[in-house]
Amino acid sequence: MEQLWQEFFSDPSQWWDNRLTKKRPKHPDFKHKRTLEVLWVDGWMNPSWVKEKMASMTLSHIQSGDGLRSRVPDCFCNGDKLSKLCKEGRLKEALHMLELMVQQTTKPPIPAYVCLLKGCSRRKALAEGKQVHALIVQSVLDSNIFLANTLVHMYSKCGSVLHAHKVFSNMPQHNVYSWTAIISAYADSGEVEEAINLFHQMQETGLAPDKVLFVVVLKACARLATLEQGKQLHSEIIKRGFQSDVVVGNTLVNMYAKCGCTEDARELFDNMSERDVVSWNAMIAGYAQNGLGKEALALFEQMKQEGVHPDNVTFVLLLKACANLAALEQGKQLHSEIMKRGFQSDVVVGSTLVDMYAKCGCTEDARELFDNMSERDVVSWNAMIAGYAQNGLAQEALALFEQMKQEGVHPDNATFVLLLKACANLAALEQGKQLHSEIIERGFQSDVLVGSTLVGMYAKCGWTEDAREFFDNMSERDVVSWTAMIAGYAQNGLAQEALTLFEQMQREGTKPNEVTYISVLSACAHSGLVDQGRYVFDSMCKNHGVTPTQEHYACMVDLLGRAGCLADAEHFINKMPIQPNSVVWMTLLGAARNHGHVEIGRRAFDGVVKLEPKNAAPYVLLSNIYAAAGRKDELATMSLPSCFSKLFQLAS
Repeated sequence: MEQLWQEFFSDPSQWWDNRLTKKRPKHPDFKHKRTLEVLWVDGWMNPSWVKEKMASMTLSHIQSGDGLRSRVPDCFCNGDKLSKLCKEGRLKEALHMLELMVQQTTKPPIPAYVCLLKGCSRRKALAEGKQVHALIVQSVLDSNIFLANTLVHMYSKCGSVLHAHKVFSNMPQHNVYSWTAIISAYADSGEVEEAINLFHQMQETGLAPDKVLFVVVLKACARLATLEQGKQLHSEIIKRGFQSDVVVGNTLVNMYAKCGCTEDARELFDNMSERDVVSWNAMIAGYAQNGLGKEALALFEQMKQEGVHPDNVTFVLLLKACANLAALEQGKQLHSEIMKRGFQSDVVVGSTLVDMYAKCGCTEDARELFDNMSERDVVSWNAMIAGYAQNGLAQEALALFEQMKQEGVHPDNATFVLLLKACANLAALEQGKQLHSEIIERGFQSDVLVGSTLVGMYAKCGWTEDAREFFDNMSERDVVSWTAMIAGYAQNGLAQEALTLFEQMQREGTKPNEVTYISVLSACAHSGLVDQGRYVFDSMCKNHGVTPTQEHYACMVDLLGRAGCLADAEHFINKMPIQPNSVVWMTLLGAARNHGHVEIGRRAFDGVVKLEPKNAAPYVLLSNIYAAAGRKDELATMSLPSCFSKLFQLAS
């Protein structure tokens, strides 16, 4: 194939150019006049340099009486220059050159348009992309399937799904590349359900998906965690014989892991006929994302034993696993290995090391590493700011922000979210207000996450009216925004306001999530609204399809316990469909102490100690319950660990 392309570029005049006249994608783009050999510009066996060479080549062919003959227009000499301008990001100059070419008698060929459209995609230059589109329409080339596919891709990369869909809808015919382009556009923009719907529409047309499209749709399933859809795709992949493709296999591993099926992901991983470093990273990421940090670290050891060299992504994933486990020693070992393999200068690895040390409570080590980084970006600064904030060192976080600005590093939305949370934890209203002013100056006030965090900051500082005013004026609100305001009311003892806003949220079409329900149940608990709390909990399960977590159950036990309904609270725990954790039992034990209920307190104590025998808190609470009831002598007859006998004596 490489030899054929070399022959083509050495003398294109010996080949017929069918790109503008061919009616089906399976028809060749070029056909040799003598040998009848054929070539496709997008052929999967093509050498990597073909597309680049084509982009710089601006040959045009015209029909003559005895066949096609080649003509080199005046614009031929501009082909290389156009390609160079696009690669350098000088799109306005490249666009001006293309306009001049269009104005000539001989129109520029398709590769010239493709070259500029790809340049617009790389730079996310929507305005220039639209101008190229206008030139394509002017040249009456908008029905060309290859150009139309490239336009859909360009609009997708520039974030305009609406324009991408308009181009797609106006195409006279679609091939698998057309469908892949529009499905990718929707998936990349976060409209994952629509992407999957389009995939089903494509299947109804009878077109067979290729490997690339399967990868796109599997990623969409992973983002939605739609396991059944993913399994159906897996079956179809096997039918079409793509299961041995390493990229498809890696994406399947990722899909199963993102859907929480780590065992299925591991089985698939173990049975892969070919694995590369991306395969190992996908499985390590799957373990880490599902809270199985130890398994991720064990797999890393196996990876080394099998002679697979980890890359920077491997270390980033493993460091995050150590951070989540607070596994400092293993994190240090990884740090040593990073140094040995020469990844210490990688800015992403360095930032993740800072994060790991900070999450393990070693802020001084994190800061030393941060100060010694050869290169730092905004993510590095955010990692250190987050480290201070997470360890209760909010003042240090704010001081580092000042240093960040002095060094000319521009904060992003994540920086302000971290700093606002630090202010909220300190109840530092004045500093929060200063940040608010800076957010407006830098144009982040319309960012929904920044706005939601501002609401939370004002509410945690006790300024619920200011929080509500800002909330009402937000140009865009999502479930996080509503939850922040509801939580703000709950934290300030304004349960009725929280419930009213919760109802408004649903009326306006925003679906509450798990965190929203925790805030509402907490508001009910602190205000003694037992009936409302019961109703909210029941509607969460029955009407909104939210599966209660241990935290939701603990909120309900707290609600009933605070109201003195201890028997109901205990009955509620005994009827739980999942095994109650120590927090649920401790909540009941605390309520039993507050209401002086010895028997329920003893049973709650047994529930906690069974799960956490070395936790001192339940022993202290039980001792207080017996002492308050005048029955502390009974503690001596109880069969309890000897190590807690002194603790009981001190507590009583």
